[in-house]
Amino acid sequence: MITVYLEGTAGIGSQDHQNAMYRPAFEAHPDFQLVDDLAKAEVVSVAVPLDERAEAIGRVIRAGKHVLADKPMAATLADCEDIARLADEHGVLVVPAHHPRLGAALRSAAAAVRGGRVGLPWNVQCDFLAAGGDPAPTGELVNLALYPIDAVHALLGLEVRRVHAVGGADLVTLLLDHDHGVTSTILCGRTTGLGGVRPSGLAVHRYRISGSHGVLAVDATKPAVRVRTATGTNGVWTGPNTVDALLDVLSAGVRTGRAELGAADAIRAQRVVEAAQRSLDSGQPTTLEGR
Repeated sequence: MITVYLEGTAGIGSQDHQNAMYRPAFEAHPDFQLVDDLAKAEVVSVAVPLDERAEAIGRVIRAGKHVLADKPMAATLADCEDIARLADEHGVLVVPAHHPRLGAALRSAAAAVRGGRVGLPWNVQCDFLAAGGDPAPTGELVNLALYPIDAVHALLGLEVRRVHAVGGADLVTLLLDHDHGVTSTILCGRTTGLGGVRPSGLAVHRYRISGSHGVLAVDATKPAVRVRTATGTNGVWTGPNTVDALLDVLSAGVRTGRAELGAADAIRAQRVVEAAQRSLDSGQPTTLEGR
């Protein structure tokens, strides 16, 4: 069993992903055991306020512990890069909680794209919309956009070279230019509450991948069923959910020394988020330097 210590119960605004998502997932996962003593832990799940997160993760890394980092991994690109450097120096894993890309539908879609099912991809369109709940004080670009940015990269495997962002705090559209002339458009944000969607739940999470030989439409909220009770209607995964899959990635990484998700993914997403913010501020596209 891999021992886990939970550090912090905070996030952006009123978020408490530690108790809402990570704790129950760790308790249910056969590979992990929660402990109350940091010294006895092999993994630390860090969910402290965003402005304290980089410092907390750095302290955990220096203690020789692997890290599950609530999203975003850190508040700035520079902090993300420092975390990656520290993790490399100390030989530990940092797995950012980019769990939506691990859903069954997106995994199947990524395999189909890699297998040439749509030919050469030339565009991805994505809608990622939460409904109701508390608006993020940081704006939804910082709070939510890294999820679809990360998922699009998982689908295409191509770096973003230019970002043009339009919108506001609650709803933003990202127009991304990738390598080889491929483009993507991401609509991301928060709408008012909707019947049948729990507060802050996903109202829409879908992708349309266009290629030279076809189009692939993906509903990333599936496979799931709608459960109606006296208190409301919710979607329930019919198999392991994306947080369960995240812990599978973490477990495999601890055992093998390599994880499917790592600090490099957080750096890549944060780079695009910060470029998008510069674009919003200037009203102009932002070009990213080659990496």
